Amino acid sequence: MSIESPRAESKADEATGANGEAATGTTKSETESILHVENLRKRYGDGADAVTAVDGVSFDVERGSVVGLLGPNGAGKTTTIKSILGLIIPTGGRVVVGGIDVHADTKRAYRHVGAMLEGARNVYWRLTVRENLEFFAALAGQRPAETRERHDALLDQFDLSDKADTAVRELSRGMKQKVSLACTLARDVDVVFLDEPTLGLDVESSLELRAELRNLADETGTTVLLSSHDMDVIEDICDRVIIMSDGHVVADDSLDNLLDLFHTQAYAVQVAGEIPAVTRRHLEDAFDATEFERQADRERFAVSVTGDEFYEFADCLRENGLTVASMASVEPDLEDVFLSITDDTGGEGA
Repeated sequence: MSIESPRAESKADEATGANGEAATGTTKSETESILHVENLRKRYGDGADAVTAVDGVSFDVERGSVVGLLGPNGAGKTTTIKSILGLIIPTGGRVVVGGIDVHADTKRAYRHVGAMLEGARNVYWRLTVRENLEFFAALAGQRPAETRERHDALLDQFDLSDKADTAVRELSRGMKQKVSLACTLARDVDVVFLDEPTLGLDVESSLELRAELRNLADETGTTVLLSSHDMDVIEDICDRVIIMSDGHVVADDSLDNLLDLFHTQAYAVQVAGEIPAVTRRHLEDAFDATEFERQADRERFAVSVTGDEFYEFADCLRENGLTVASMASVEPDLEDVFLSITDDTGGEGA
């Protein structure tokens, strides 16, 4: 059973006036995106001890998309998300959700967003599943009678109907995660922010939750902004990826485009015998060869080459008397992309 999104025209009316113009303080381009972040900055402290957590972050997110927000620890992801949610007051910049400036009118903007920031700890374990749904809907001023049908649909969608009257503390970790996500959706919202939603789940539960998240966007048009260190999760469900490093956005593109950028021909190579030290240094300098490893009567290494470089690489091996025992292409994945971008940019926007 899928959830029908009852987003009424009133939500559109919030974003535009009677004459079709954007709501006060927003431009037409800002209302075209469900989420608009412009030159967001956050600085903690003053003087020499000041720390800049976010520095000039800008991006737009379209309705119904699933966007991964990635970055190493300290990259500024959490500060960015909390600034979008109105939990942190930024030093500068703007955030517009559903046509409403978050920091000018946080209460109205809050009607458009939901968040799951601490996984299963996001719910009250002593309450039943349904009581949790009703509680989080009540925070937005919705009465249980008004949300009963929606909550029944959520329980059905997440396979929690037979646990509706069970205290959350009695559920498995996977079910607790599902309850947490359901509570995030307990009221009708346009955008949900999810921080590590599959953390601690077994493989089966993680796959089930991924499918639910993908269906959420496809069937209801809900926009999902997802932060996770699990690259498989991001690769499975995201349309687009934003990568942050040192408070900057260093990459922002569709998942397919990012993978294509790194679809350079990567090879795992084995050569007969041992590679002389001078030849190894040449392979490292000329072709960025890595991961050299001696294996019995062979030596293996990894190399990435494109186009004419492949023939130059082959000539190098032949000129140095190296016989190729095997060469297998290696498909890049999102982890390769992430590590390459965050290693190469040094915090500079790309």
